[in-house]
Amino acid sequence: MLKTELDSDHAMTSAEAKHIALRYLMEAWEEAVYDGVDPDCLATAAIFAALSDMIATYGEEPVAAMCERLPERIRAGEFTLTKTRQ
Repeated sequence: MLKTELDSDHAMTSAEAKHIALRYLMEAWEEAVYDGVDPDCLATAAIFAALSDMIATYGEEPVAAMCERLPERIRAGEFTLTKTRQ
């Protein structure tokens, strides 16, 4: 299904590209968990892979600056997929 979306004639927006990328990652995540990989290990590996790639692209200082803003973004719910009731 994703291949069809990537092969389409229309130019993909940044939001569409991010959505497709997230779907790829979520599918891989679900498959790994199904295969018995611990979700905490997956999370650590995913963060490492993402940061390593970003550092290779942008350098250490810009990535460090981006990471400094993560606590407020996390607290604001930017990365929360499902809201939990407390």
